[in-house]
Amino acid sequence: MIRDTAATDRVLQADASRHTRQRVLLVAGSLVALVLVGWSVNRFFATERSVDASRLRFAEVVRGALVRDAIADGRIVAADIPSVYSPANGSVALRTRAGASVKKGDVLAEIDSPELQAELERERAALASLDATTARSRIESERLRLTAVKSVDEGEVARTAAVRDLERAERGFKSGAIAEVDYLRAQDALEAAQIRSKHAAADSALNNDAVGFEQRTRDQELRRQRSVVAELERRRDELTVRAPVDGIVGTVAVSDRTKLARDALLMVVVDLSRLEVEIRVPESYADDLGIGMAVDLSLPSGKITGRLSTISPEVIGSEVLARVAFVDDQPAGLRQNQRVSVRVLIENKPDVLLLRRGPFVEQSGGRHVFVVRDGIAERRAVRLGDSSLEAVEVLEGLAPGDNVVIAGTDLFQESSRVRIND
Repeated sequence: MIRDTAATDRVLQADASRHTRQRVLLVAGSLVALVLVGWSVNRFFATERSVDASRLRFAEVVRGALVRDAIADGRIVAADIPSVYSPANGSVALRTRAGASVKKGDVLAEIDSPELQAELERERAALASLDATTARSRIESERLRLTAVKSVDEGEVARTAAVRDLERAERGFKSGAIAEVDYLRAQDALEAAQIRSKHAAADSALNNDAVGFEQRTRDQELRRQRSVVAELERRRDELTVRAPVDGIVGTVAVSDRTKLARDALLMVVVDLSRLEVEIRVPESYADDLGIGMAVDLSLPSGKITGRLSTISPEVIGSEVLARVAFVDDQPAGLRQNQRVSVRVLIENKPDVLLLRRGPFVEQSGGRHVFVVRDGIAERRAVRLGDSSLEAVEVLEGLAPGDNVVIAGTDLFQESSRVRIND
């Protein structure tokens, strides 16, 4: 017979205090659970929308330096590209071809201009005639001057003779040898001689002035005619068209033996000794560009520094044309029209609040952003400053460490609070 455990069982009295603690803990746990559930439900219903975090991009507000720059494509161009024009009407005989290397002073073309040659001959003949006329004028002027001097001398001789006659008449009148009327006649003769001498001197002075003026006029006409001939000779010499610089003949705009008008384009000479970089900058940066700004150039040989040398005053196709000159020596191995990556350094602001640039700048106009905290993206008013290609300056509304939605805010659809799902 198997015995059970009835003999060993004992009846124990329940501990009332222990049951009380268990009930208190159970009630407290239930209250905490209810609070957490209520808080979660409240947060869920307090948000207007819910968006998956994988569809958004976030960035943290940091403090650093804002470098405003503009990225553009450039190409190597010659800094000096002189154009050569026809100096006169005529036919052209080419002495070079496109792509040929030339030195300064080399003959590029010759212009046959019968019209210019005939004009030069006419002006030379006019110069010879005027030269002879001027020579005759000098002789005539000298003759007139001598005639005037002769008149003055004769008047002075007549005055001197009249003075002597008066002295003799005065002595004779005092001695009673001559009558008073003869004495008075001698006085009248002296006065007449003095008047003639005075007028002869005045006429001589006027004659000298007139002769001098006439001679200066002739000399000026002669100098003018010599200038006309010299100018025509210069134009005749220019009929032999020469290279203005060392370089390569670019575009040839005419054919051999073609008849041309004056100032018609003949060809273009490219000076490859001094190169620059031509860039096209978007119109939005036009007001920020300035002569002398630093530029980073990315060449196959490495990065070098340049400076903005010229900026076009007009906008073409929503772009501004500018030229960049090399700061140091020109790199070797550059080629005409070679492509170059260009970065224009517009401004450098140290120690400012920065936020990575994103579509939010254009979508909100820079007036507000969505700051993420505890899984909730909440709209916050901000004021943005300058921007670069990578970051934007924060002036008001954000602090370092704030987590901001920089892309995907179009999914929020005007909501002010959005729940972000991980």
